[in-house]
Amino acid sequence: MTIKLYGIPQSRASRCLWMLEELGVPYENVPVSFIGDAQKPDYLKINPNGRIPALDDDGLVLFESLAINLHLARKYDGGKGLWPKSADDQSRAIQWSIWAMTEAEPPVMKVLMNRVFLPAPQRNEAEAKAGEAAIAKPVGVLEGALRGRPHLLGDSFTVADLNVHAVLGWASSMGKMKFDATPNVAGWLKRCSERPALARATGRRT
Repeated sequence: MTIKLYGIPQSRASRCLWMLEELGVPYENVPVSFIGDAQKPDYLKINPNGRIPALDDDGLVLFESLAINLHLARKYDGGKGLWPKSADDQSRAIQWSIWAMTEAEPPVMKVLMNRVFLPAPQRNEAEAKAGEAAIAKPVGVLEGALRGRPHLLGDSFTVADLNVHAVLGWASSMGKMKFDATPNVAGWLKRCSERPALARATGRRT
């Protein structure tokens, strides 16, 4: 078995590094930066979109970080509980992963681009505040989903939690969004952020 993950920890590749650390499977992290490296011809043969991350799982090449995580959890769970047992919960894990990309990530990125990632002269605080306003509804949905349960699918941490936290947790960990008004979400974010595999993934250097 040969698993290669292309990307750097300071990018969406961190989501997949987290999953790989949770699963405890051997892998190689091939450093590819989103600035320059991802546009080189050799990498475009792996991911023609010119984005990171990408996964080569013994010849199966995949892109899109949350799809990679769903694949890894399904294939390599080995009883760890990241991939739900029931077909219904598997469907819910897919639902929450798509939700993270369509409902949560666009406003989160609007906040982070204008408060962290863009050079200071290019930041627009009005856009950041618009992102905060837009994230309120998805966070409210998440607050309701977590009512009476510690994790999205019940008592156990699964790929659903990892994928949603991998999107929403960026803003929380950087201190650019507060969740005081949604205690279920705040508690869940804290529980997910304390997982040792996340610390190993984010602490990597390439």
